[in-house]
Amino acid sequence: MAPARAPPPRRPLLATLLLLPLLAAAAAEATLHPVDYLALQQVRRALSDLPGSRFFSSWDFTADPCAFAGISCTPDGARVVSLALGDPRAGAPGLSGAFPPAALSKLSSLTSLSLVPGHVTGSLPSTVAALPSLRFLALAGNQLSGDLPSAFSPGLRTVDLSKNAFTGRIPPSLLQLRGLRTLVLSHNALSGEIPRSVRAPLVHLDLRSNRLSGGVPPLPGTLVYLSLAGNRLSGQVGGVLRRLPRLAFLDLGRNWFSGEVPGEVFAFRIGYLQLRKNAFSGELRPSGHVQPGATVDLSHNALSGRVPAELATAGAVYLNGNRFSGEVPGEVAAAAEAGRMRVLFLQDNFLTGIAVGGVPASAAVCAHWNCVAPPPAVVAACPAKGGRGRRRPQEQCGGRRG
Repeated sequence: MAPARAPPPRRPLLATLLLLPLLAAAAAEATLHPVDYLALQQVRRALSDLPGSRFFSSWDFTADPCAFAGISCTPDGARVVSLALGDPRAGAPGLSGAFPPAALSKLSSLTSLSLVPGHVTGSLPSTVAALPSLRFLALAGNQLSGDLPSAFSPGLRTVDLSKNAFTGRIPPSLLQLRGLRTLVLSHNALSGEIPRSVRAPLVHLDLRSNRLSGGVPPLPGTLVYLSLAGNRLSGQVGGVLRRLPRLAFLDLGRNWFSGEVPGEVFAFRIGYLQLRKNAFSGELRPSGHVQPGATVDLSHNALSGRVPAELATAGAVYLNGNRFSGEVPGEVAAAAEAGRMRVLFLQDNFLTGIAVGGVPASAAVCAHWNCVAPPPAVVAACPAKGGRGRRRPQEQCGGRRG
């Protein structure tokens, strides 16, 4: 009988244990795709922390980049899927440098790209905005400039490019994205008209503080938040607003809009209705009471007729700088007297009856420069710019009595 074969010699257990950390480290370094690895290195060379920021302190390329601040990778660690550049905490200084589109465009699996407010300059080309997997793009509060890209990722749901220096027109392709819910382009220098065809199912649209002109196109009925304030927009908007029953926030202030304010708007669930400094005219005919506690600012227009009683449920009402006449409804006066309405500004109109008695210290009522002297109890509540005097000259009031 042949002798039993001796078992092969076993590697000492101690040597194996010593080798494991080295193998793990090598695997970690080899995990991230080389293209993504090099792209992140290029991002690091392009951008720097502003004084007081330590965002890049963890970007040590001797370690796994998927563990760096602001980076998330696929479960296998092979590709970068999220890049949030800068410390997101309130008051953080942000970053400086030149926006690195050549590097970012190589991150083909990127679904989310954000940049905290800082001093980053440069442009935004389609090679970044149209990354195939991109869903979230937020670069607000920097110094990016130039035209907006002509192409965007079809899967984008959120785009925030506000508070930069972008110029030119809003690309029509942006408002055609079938998944776009939030679009914020406010505080730039965009010009031209709002694209006429809006197919994106927007919930939040903010285009304020630009140089946009022309009228407002039909907008999706999905909108909950709409701000077009501080532009050069004109024309009538009643037909557009009537089709937006879900609105909770509406700001069209500081434009050149004209025509009547549609009565349906007051019955929407709007908590903030801002139409100040336009050319709206005619009488207000609300189809229902405004939301309890809402802010309604219709100041500095050319509205006329009676003050609607339906405004009594609001928390703050600004009607100053119009052509309202007649008496203030008892419901409105009672709301101010009880403190339910914390602000009631009626100055610079043609009112002939303001029966508002004492108001609590938490409320402010101003009724200067009407066709009747304001009640003594509310005179002291007027702001410094409450009007040119306590009462209009009689010749401006015609046959109105007061």
